[in-house]
Amino acid sequence: MNPAEWLERTARLVPDAPALLAGERLTADYRTFAARAAHLAGALAARGVRPGDRVAVFMTNRVEYLEILYGIWWAGGAAVPINAKLHPREAAWIVENAEARLVLLSDDVGAELRPLLAAGVAAVSVDGPYFAALFEAAPFGAPMALDPDAMLWLFYTSGTTGRPKGVMITARSIELMTLAYFADVDAVAAGDAILYAAPMSHGAGLYNFMHVIRGARHVVPESGGFDPDEILDLAARLRDVSMFAAPTMVKRLVERAAASGRNGDGLKTLVYGGGPMYLADIVEAVAVMGPRFVQIYGQGECPMCITALPREIVADRTHPRWRERLASVGRAQTCVRLRIADAEGRELAQGEIGEILVRGLPVMPGYWRDPAASAETLKGGWLWTGDMGAIDADGFLTLHDRSKDVVISGGSNIYPREVEEALLLHDCVREVAVVGRRHAEWGEEVVAFVVVDPARPVGAAELDAHCLDHIARFKRPKAWRFVDELPKNNYGKVLKTALRDRLEKEDT
Repeated sequence: MNPAEWLERTARLVPDAPALLAGERLTADYRTFAARAAHLAGALAARGVRPGDRVAVFMTNRVEYLEILYGIWWAGGAAVPINAKLHPREAAWIVENAEARLVLLSDDVGAELRPLLAAGVAAVSVDGPYFAALFEAAPFGAPMALDPDAMLWLFYTSGTTGRPKGVMITARSIELMTLAYFADVDAVAAGDAILYAAPMSHGAGLYNFMHVIRGARHVVPESGGFDPDEILDLAARLRDVSMFAAPTMVKRLVERAAASGRNGDGLKTLVYGGGPMYLADIVEAVAVMGPRFVQIYGQGECPMCITALPREIVADRTHPRWRERLASVGRAQTCVRLRIADAEGRELAQGEIGEILVRGLPVMPGYWRDPAASAETLKGGWLWTGDMGAIDADGFLTLHDRSKDVVISGGSNIYPREVEEALLLHDCVREVAVVGRRHAEWGEEVVAFVVVDPARPVGAAELDAHCLDHIARFKRPKAWRFVDELPKNNYGKVLKTALRDRLEKEDT
C-alpha cells in the first residue's frame, strides 16, 4: 500500500478536517494537504523522478516535511530523510550513497550542503520561491500503485561505529508497523493530534501514518524541536496530543511538569523508546503525569514494532511483579516473533540472556547496496538485533545491553544497565553511563560516568557503598568519572563510544 493512498482517502472523507499545524496555527486542512502532495508529486515527476528513485530530505522539523514525504510517495519515489543534526559532509555522503536525484533542504541546515553535492544532484530550498512554485505544477493524478516490496523510506542508521547503513523500509514494513500501532500501542481518533518534537527524519516521523489514516492533526511546535514548556502549553490548549519521545526527553518533560506544578494535562499518550528508560525514571513519570505512557522497542531494521508495553501495564502497581514488568520493554508486537539465542543461533531457555532475534513481515529486506552487512544481520530468516535480553515466563522482554556494551571482567558478564539502574536509585545521581575499560589482569573493568545533583554532591566512596547494597561486589564500578553532562546524540542516546574513546585517551 502506498501511504499517499491513505492521505487521498482521508482527504476525500474529511476534506475540511484540520491537518497541519505550526504550533496552534493551522496551515492546511486535509483537502489542502493532499492537493499540495499531488502537486509536488507532479513537479517531481516533471524533474525526472520515477518510481523507486530516491529523493533526499535534509530539513529541520516543519509542517512542509509531511507535504514533501507524501509528495515523494505520491509519485512512487523513496524518501531519504537525513538527520538534520549531521555535518553537511555526512549528509552529502548519504545523498551520494543513496544515489538521490534531488535534495529538498531547509536553509538553516542545508546551505553548506549545496557545494558538497555531486554534479547532477539538484537541491531545492523549502525557504525559497522556487519551492513554492513547485505546488503550482500540474498534479500527478492518483498516487502511484506500489508493490509491497517497494522501498518507501531509506533510513540511515546513526553510524556511531562507522559509516551509517541504509535500512530499506518497504511499503509492507510501513503497513505492518501502522497496523501494529493500532493493535499493540494505542488507538487514534479523528480529534487527536500527533506532535513532532523529536526529529521527523526518524521515529517521530514514522508515527505520522496512523494519524493520517484517522484524519488526526499533525502539530510541529513553533520551535521545531523539544521544549518542555512549549509542549506542556500546546497540549493543554490543543488537547488529546500524542508524541514519540526518547527516554531523556520524557525525563526532562516530567521534571519540568513537576517543577511547574503541572501534570501533563492535554497529553493523551507519550510513546517512549529509542534508548534505555530506567525504572526509577518511569516510576516518577507515572507518579507525576499519570497513565499516559506506552513503551515500544524497535530498530530501523524493524521499525517501531518489536515489542510494546501498554499503558495499563506501565501504570499498574498491583501486580506482584510490576517492577520487573515495568523494567521490561514489553511483549512481542502482533506482527513479529522473538527468540533469544547464543552466538551460534541456538535458542536459549526462558530467563537466559542472549542476543535478541526478530522475525516477521516488518523486518527490512536488507541494507541498501550492502550485501555483506545484510548477510551478517539477517541470518536464517531472523534479524539479529545486536541487543542482549531475556524473556520471562509471561513473554516480557527485558533488555540488558547492546552486545558490544557488555563488560567481560574476569570471565563474568557484567551488564552496564544493571549497574546504571542501581546507581540511579541514589537520590543524588541524576544520570549515569557505565562502560568497560581494558584491564591487564581482568580483561575489562567497569567505569561509571556520573552526573550528580550539584546541590547535593556525592563522592565515589558513598556510591561504592551504595552499589554494594544493591548489586554483587564484582559488578560495582572500579573507577568513577564525575561529569557535568553525558555525551548524547540528538535523539537523546548516550554515546558510549565517546566515553570509551575518552578512557582510551587517558590510558595512552
